[in-house]
Amino acid sequence: MTNKTDFKKTLDAYQARQGQFRVVDVPDMQYLMIDGHGDPNTSPVFAEALQALYPVAYKLKFASKTELDRDYVVPPLEGLWWAEDMDSFTTARDKSRWDWTLMLMTPDWIHPDMFAAAVERAGAKDRPARLGDLRLETLSEGRCVQTLHIGSFDEEADVLAHLHDEFIPRQGFHMAGTHHEVYLSDSRRVAPEKRRTILRQPITAGSVLGV
Repeated sequence: MTNKTDFKKTLDAYQARQGQFRVVDVPDMQYLMIDGHGDPNTSPVFAEALQALYPVAYKLKFASKTELDRDYVVPPLEGLWWAEDMDSFTTARDKSRWDWTLMLMTPDWIHPDMFAAAVERAGAKDRPARLGDLRLETLSEGRCVQTLHIGSFDEEADVLAHLHDEFIPRQGFHMAGTHHEVYLSDSRRVAPEKRRTILRQPITAGSVLGV
């Protein structure tokens, strides 16, 4: 029987605790990615992005198991989020101004030919509207600070303000990349107050004081 890898348990980048900002060196990781803009709660583009991501992710998982004898649990949904004015994430929370990239981590043994074949199979019947926008790409984040947020997405603002405006500058760091979230809970099945989300911010290297 093929052993099934669960990256949430094996990768340090998926470990975080509530109330603790932790500096972590995130390795280069390969993702299925798709971009969009607007409020994730109301934008049809957001829903269409999910409809393109998951069929390809599961076809890759199946191909990995059958062709390579390497099975794995499809990792949690992740997102990169940014806006022209970053106050949109903290004080304003104006979701209509957000840009985003939705992602599903894909093992490094998945190669471009497997991705192309999975896309073709996913489009053979009931082709997702945004399937052609999907890409396979490596994300290099390096040193980051992350924490675990438990609660609704709208309650992230205070944590992010503390992270961006207090913790990072106090430690001698500077923000160096895009705000990153890892959704450990399925928002369709978990009540907002119980959702578990890793909040991650890439930083430039600096001295670590009292992390």
